[in-house]
Amino acid sequence: MNGDNNNIQKDGQLSRRVVHGSMWVTSSRVLQRCLTVVRTIVIARLLSPDDFGLFGIAMLALAALERFSVTGFDQALIQKKEHIEPYLDPAWTIQVIRGFVLGLLLFCAAPLIAKFFGEPQIILLLKVLGVSIFIGSFRNIGIVFFQKNIEFNKIFAYELSGTIADFVVALTAAFILRNAWALIFGFVARNVIQTIVSYIIHPYRPRFLVDKEKTKSLLNFGQWVWVSSILIFLVTQGDDILVGKLLGVAALGFYQLAYKISNMPTTEITHVISQVTFPAYSKIQDNVPKLRDAYLKVLQLTVFLSFPVAGLIFVLAPDFTMIFLGEKWMPMVPSLQVLVFAGLIRSIAATQGNIFYAVGKPKIDTVLQVIRLAVIAIFIYPFSVRWGILGASIVVLMSIATATIGFSVMSIRITKCDIMQFAKPIILPLINIGIVVFVILKFRNVLGTGIWQFLILFCTGTLLYLFITLVFDKLLNNSKLLFLIKDSLQLIRGEV
Repeated sequence: MNGDNNNIQKDGQLSRRVVHGSMWVTSSRVLQRCLTVVRTIVIARLLSPDDFGLFGIAMLALAALERFSVTGFDQALIQKKEHIEPYLDPAWTIQVIRGFVLGLLLFCAAPLIAKFFGEPQIILLLKVLGVSIFIGSFRNIGIVFFQKNIEFNKIFAYELSGTIADFVVALTAAFILRNAWALIFGFVARNVIQTIVSYIIHPYRPRFLVDKEKTKSLLNFGQWVWVSSILIFLVTQGDDILVGKLLGVAALGFYQLAYKISNMPTTEITHVISQVTFPAYSKIQDNVPKLRDAYLKVLQLTVFLSFPVAGLIFVLAPDFTMIFLGEKWMPMVPSLQVLVFAGLIRSIAATQGNIFYAVGKPKIDTVLQVIRLAVIAIFIYPFSVRWGILGASIVVLMSIATATIGFSVMSIRITKCDIMQFAKPIILPLINIGIVVFVILKFRNVLGTGIWQFLILFCTGTLLYLFITLVFDKLLNNSKLLFLIKDSLQLIRGEV
């Protein structure tokens, strides 16, 4: 009997840790996001859309090589139930070899990439990135334990080091150089510093070791991660390639900054969800009731966090762009507002993808990404030619919405929750933020545009959302959301 009680207590603790971890990492990353927002605003003031476009092309080339050569080893190590120490050195060896090949390819392919986009200035930028990627491949494989064991304070320290390096170097270079090199130097600094810090914060010291058996075992899981990774690149950045090719480097700069701002909050939530839920879901993959309980709690918390931020970005996008970025960036506003909805839907999907990997069914994610890619392939060209970056944004929204329907259906089946259990955490926050957007629009017409008016509207929207949530929570006795947040904050402070 005592054994059963201990198991129940452990299961309850793990279920709470899924949500608690999300809260802890979300709170911790506020500092990083503040630095990123300041960096983006200042650099956007100093640089032109063309500079952002050049950096965007460099990142596209890098992302393509990385996605097409992803190993999926980190996911495989996290998902494994047995001890993973014997797998670390073979995985690190492949990681370094991959980094060398990627760096060499990027270095050698730079002239071809520049020719494709018609931008010769990009050649040297790409060669520098190639060297940076090789350096970054020496990252300590031991930090995979932080995610596997849900040690989010150490993950935060690792990531914050790179954010600070990027912030300091990029801003300094932007003030001095006033060109795309500022963004490149910031990226290189992030890569180098995170590689160094990975050895400071974890005692494991990898060594070169070739083990065909261990590598094959990791690749058996990683093959689906590889396929899915390629598809994700095509569906998330294929539109960037087409925009850069068809509409030019300036249009790409507008489009990528619009995407970054509109998706920044939901991207952070996605990042948190991926870090927290995959290792946690993996630990309870064989127990459907516990998996369902953890999933629904994470869905509820994710929606509570992402909906108000997305709503405020949508309604205040014109004011934010004019006040903080300047009039030269105003053409991106319609695209930004459409992409907000894409980011909102994406935050829901972020709670679901890791379920498939945790239960050993990564093929589901691959199939749904194929469907999403098909939507983009059919509509992206005619929409972009007809409506420019706004058309590309609409196609992105369509593709994400289509895939998320599939994600939701499969998540419901795997966790065996009914439709009302799934819809309940979504409907009420959607109503709440709808009320907030309506009120902000009315107040905005009265107050006008200015930095103080913007801050008043932002604070008013945030407080109103919290007030409405509190009222409905009390009246309906429905979501228990406040208890969920309070419980999470107790763990953050070490009280649970």
